[in-house]
Amino acid sequence: MFDITVKDNWFYTLMIMQPDIITQAVFEEGLAEIRRKKGDSLPLKLRLASFEEGLCVQVMHIGPYATEPATIERMKAFMQENGYRDRVGLGGKHHEIYMGDPRKADPAKLKTVLRHPMEKV
Repeated sequence: MFDITVKDNWFYTLMIMQPDIITQAVFEEGLAEIRRKKGDSLPLKLRLASFEEGLCVQVMHIGPYATEPATIERMKAFMQENGYRDRVGLGGKHHEIYMGDPRKADPAKLKTVLRHPMEKV
């Protein structure tokens, strides 16, 4: 069971949307340029990948990140009440989209889009 308070157990991917013009060749050219400027010792774990969630439940969570578990429980209840099941942990990924800067915003007003893939039961 995932525990939001144990950060050592977090496994995540940070993603930045890229325009369609960024092909694998363009991406590799950019990596080569970074290595040319910064050296081969730079541990780059960058990759160009697509991400498709398919059918999802989505909610705007307002408040500190620490209170997200209660919102996720509401999402799961919604899925169950409507004949779906959460696919997180079944090959699906928990997805967060941050709508503000936590360094500047009041934690009570932080906005985070939470998305969970789901499937019909």
